[in-house]
Amino acid sequence: MADHSNKLRAAAARVLNRKVLVLALIAVGGYELYRHPPIATVGPQQVGVRLNAWTGSVTEVGEGVCLMIPGIHSLRTFPLQDQIYRPERSAKANGSAPFQSSEGLSIGVELAIRYAVDPATLPKVAKSLPDHIGHDLVEPLVQGVIYKVFTRYTVREIFSTKRQEIQGVIESELKPMLAADGIVLRNVMMGNVDLPPDYRDGMNKVLATELETEQMQYTLQLKAKQVQESRLQAEAEKAQRETAAEAAADEQVIAAKGQEEAMKHVLPFKRKQIEQRELEAEAESAARIRAARGEAEARRIEAAGEADSRRKLADADAYRLEQIGKVNSEQLERDGGLIDKHPLLIQKTLADKLSDKISVIIAPPPATGGFIGQALIDGAPRKAVAAGNAP
Repeated sequence: MADHSNKLRAAAARVLNRKVLVLALIAVGGYELYRHPPIATVGPQQVGVRLNAWTGSVTEVGEGVCLMIPGIHSLRTFPLQDQIYRPERSAKANGSAPFQSSEGLSIGVELAIRYAVDPATLPKVAKSLPDHIGHDLVEPLVQGVIYKVFTRYTVREIFSTKRQEIQGVIESELKPMLAADGIVLRNVMMGNVDLPPDYRDGMNKVLATELETEQMQYTLQLKAKQVQESRLQAEAEKAQRETAAEAAADEQVIAAKGQEEAMKHVLPFKRKQIEQRELEAEAESAARIRAARGEAEARRIEAAGEADSRRKLADADAYRLEQIGKVNSEQLERDGGLIDKHPLLIQKTLADKLSDKISVIIAPPPATGGFIGQALIDGAPRKAVAAGNAP
């Protein structure tokens, strides 16, 4: 019985020890899970790479939550956004690590290297990538390339003429080197170039001289173009004048041909007009001659008639005068006989002829045979003197 009870106690002790061990394992596991949770989170704009320590496999994990087994899995996250590396120590000519030109001068160049992690090749190179890609991988590669590239060019080429070429050379040499480590080079941007003060002054003078030279060349080219333009314009005007002259000549030729063609029809018409005018002139001349002859004949007939009428008028006047003379002679004979009989008729006739306002006084003729009114004229003054002498 004692042996059986001992066995029971021993079995119970072993069961208790197992329960305690299980509880201890559960507690340790819970503590480990608390310290190392079996999940991990990949943030936005990131990509995760989960490494399996047992199998050595690599799995790419996207944005979100992924399962992680403590002690077996490890997770690395990489940003998908573009990163920019700027070599600050080489930005100034008097900086701690300036670039060297082919002349051996120290220059500072502001560079910006834009890169990003390539998600397509990340699972293959994730094991070899350092924790700080920019500092441990990109910076050494960039430094090794850019210092070597700048030593191929002069300060003047770096400053002005070959900036784009230098950017292209840096990109072409740096891109395959970064691509081998799963880094995509976006571009290389070259900014301000810092020159030594003495060299900058000399460069400014040289650039000013070159600018004046280029300006003079541009002015000469402009003048040459203006001269060429004037020459071309003169040639164009000459060609235009020649064309206009040829056109005018052609017009004159065409007009002359037209006139010639027209004259073929006009000349017969003109001849007919001349003949017609000659005939009209001859007819007019004959008509004028006939009219002149008729007019002369009429004038001659008219003159003969006028002379005949004048002669008849003269004969009539002579006959009239002759008859009047005869009548007057007979009248004078009668008057003379009457005056011989009555001499006072002369004075009466004279008084009748003088005026109708003169009173006719019939007086006997004076004894002396003078003017009958002399006695009246002589008698008036005498009466006036007698009246004046009267008291």
